[in-house]
Order: sequence, then C-alpha cells, then structure tokens
Amino acid sequence: MANPKRKQSKRRSANRRAANALKAPQFAKDTDGGSFRPHRVNPKTGIYRGRQVLNVEV
Repeated sequence: MANPKRKQSKRRSANRRAANALKAPQFAKDTDGGSFRPHRVNPKTGIYRGRQVLNVEV
C-alpha cells in the first residue's frame, strides 16, 4: 500500500475542510411574497422585521 512521502501540513488540511463549509445563502420569504436574505433589509420594500426602515421609491 502506498504511503505519503511527506506529512500534510495543517494549513493544507484546513484549506481542504474550509471548502466543505461553503454553502448557498439561505433566503427568507416575506409576507408580500418576495424573498430576501435573513437579518437584512428587504431591498424592494425597505422593511425589516415588520417595520419600515428605508424609504424606497417605487
């Protein structure tokens, strides 16, 4: 059975594992039917957690 010639560094192992941690951003559904990222202001309506926070010109 083959053996590695050199020890694999901790950084190389961590970089390989870090690629597994990447995942697609989750989106939240709004009451008006739109979707947006959670914990952020909805860019279309300017509403955050049921309150109007931004004045959005429609």
